[in-house]
Amino acid sequence: MPSTVQIVFTPSGKRGEVAAGKSVLEAAQQLGVDLDTVCGGRGLCDRCQVDQSVGEFAKFKINSKPAHLSPPSSIEAEFFGIAADAAPTRRLGCQAKLRGDVVIDVPAQSQAHRQVVRKRADVHGITVNPAVRLYYVEVPQPNMHDPSGDLQRLCDALEFEWGLSDVGYDFSLLGELQKILRDGQWKVTAAVHHDRRIIALWPGLKSKIYGMAVDVGSTTIAAHLCDLTSGEVAASSGRMNPQIRFGEDLMSRVSYAMMNPGGEVDMTRAVREALQELLAQVASDAKVELSDVIDITLVGNPVMHHLLLGINPVELGGAPFALATDQAVEALASDLQITAHAGARVYVLPCIAGHVGADAAAATLSEAPYSRGEMTLVVDVGTNAEIVLGNDKKMVAASSPTGPAFEGAQISGGQRAAPGAIERVRIDRETLQPKFRVIGCELWSDENGFADAVAGSGVTGICGSGIIEVVAEMFLAGILKSDGVIDGAMADKSPRIVADGKTWGYRLTDGSDGAVEIRITQNDVRAIQLAKAALYAGARLLMDKLGIDRPDRIRLAGAFGAHIDVKYAMVLGMIPDCPLAHVTSAGNAAGAGAIITLLDKTARLEIEDVVKRIQKVETAVEAKFQDHFVEALAIPHKTADYENLKAEVELPAVSEGGGKVRRRRR
Repeated sequence: MPSTVQIVFTPSGKRGEVAAGKSVLEAAQQLGVDLDTVCGGRGLCDRCQVDQSVGEFAKFKINSKPAHLSPPSSIEAEFFGIAADAAPTRRLGCQAKLRGDVVIDVPAQSQAHRQVVRKRADVHGITVNPAVRLYYVEVPQPNMHDPSGDLQRLCDALEFEWGLSDVGYDFSLLGELQKILRDGQWKVTAAVHHDRRIIALWPGLKSKIYGMAVDVGSTTIAAHLCDLTSGEVAASSGRMNPQIRFGEDLMSRVSYAMMNPGGEVDMTRAVREALQELLAQVASDAKVELSDVIDITLVGNPVMHHLLLGINPVELGGAPFALATDQAVEALASDLQITAHAGARVYVLPCIAGHVGADAAAATLSEAPYSRGEMTLVVDVGTNAEIVLGNDKKMVAASSPTGPAFEGAQISGGQRAAPGAIERVRIDRETLQPKFRVIGCELWSDENGFADAVAGSGVTGICGSGIIEVVAEMFLAGILKSDGVIDGAMADKSPRIVADGKTWGYRLTDGSDGAVEIRITQNDVRAIQLAKAALYAGARLLMDKLGIDRPDRIRLAGAFGAHIDVKYAMVLGMIPDCPLAHVTSAGNAAGAGAIITLLDKTARLEIEDVVKRIQKVETAVEAKFQDHFVEALAIPHKTADYENLKAEVELPAVSEGGGKVRRRRR
């Protein structure tokens, strides 16, 4: 056997000469190769699995033979004997000793800072590099010749075996430290936060810990339980935000706190209880103990952010909309009355501005417009739309008071998205006869079997995506003038156009086949006009700040943004003109950002730095916002030329009308 051997690691391409007899793990550590281990090479954790590439590699000038690694050890035989899918060349890096030149492949699951593949290739990737990591150590037992305490010897072992120096500890560990060390026969696994502080300790080997990423929305709360070692989402769940009983939109909740002394305490208690229930739910679904949950990341709009942290949000109810803090917040989970592991941490992403919160920061991190040259508009559509525009040169952000109309509120037949709610609408251009689809059924209302398919839920109302489509379809069919007035003259063409007091309405359903009668009234159209004009005006204001006429791409975030048809959003004029192919849904980008910061501690520093560089624009004090708002009341817009939209959709001729619409006030 030679005294030294050549080893090449793929896919990193790192190579070097190491002493024969060393393990593959030791060679990886010497050459700086990313190979995971919790047990430190003792053959306990199976995290350092590698594959030997066998054959002649002319590129590397290496002939990698099976005999160039030591035979499988008894530990490997036991482990791979129960792993039916283990390849013959699969080895444990800590057990395979080098006897000759080899090429070693480190599979993704064995990389300490592995990449998690996301469904979309054009967004921020995720590297598994959590803030809390596990370290297995063997602590020297006390003796009469060494007077140091158990804690000191634990810290010394972490430094000797893992190179972690000057490690601190949580006070709560002291009461259980000695019992854990002795229960583990001086072999323990420590959870270390940012490699600086011991926050948890278990006897023996602990190979898995979990974290939860949560998007606290004003309407819904979504939680994702993630394996902090693999990056996999173990379980997800969501529920309505119980604060809704205090007010449907953000300003209603701020008003509740203003009008009811102590009301903010009630709202804080409600949302924290909901978080605890969600944690219990996802842990149960994944068959995980609450004590295994060690890290939590949270995002939310500024009002949700403040209430979650126990901060009275009344200052956000009026100019200058001052935040108590716009910085990232780190705390113990117990500080928020969240029961997980006693040492569990909470990280709350920074807010951007008084009405652009941590959820917008999370969406910005997920979409990463700051890393591209193209001008990207990210819009989180909700009761208060949060808008970020920019590229790798400059970023600006604002919010617009769109109100709850996009979610079905303030609409006569409106409801939240649920089985039985109309979500898609088409109107025949000649007969003005509608057809629609409801949530929970793939059939259109004019297809055979529709009535039977929806018999269970019925047709109960119309949700946000449905109201967007029906108003846009009414405009495209000529029922609705460009000023938003329902044309009563169309009653001669179809009985669907019905008188509604001094105005007119469109009868979407007539109450037959188990459906409730749903009319789209003039007030419904006005509510949508107000909401879409506020959204467009906010985006237009940001475009003014950057001196552009239109963005290169648009990403619609949030649950509502994920379900609306982008074509109809543009027909209404909710968003600026842009090639339709470049307008896409970002899904729950805020939730994705929360997951990214949970799994990758460097992303926390990244978004904290990005937020500092974003210019904040307050729409409430910008004079041009009013002008943009008034022009955006028209459908799709009074003056903007939607060239890209016109290339794909035939828009009706512009009509004039006298309907006056007042601007929504925040």
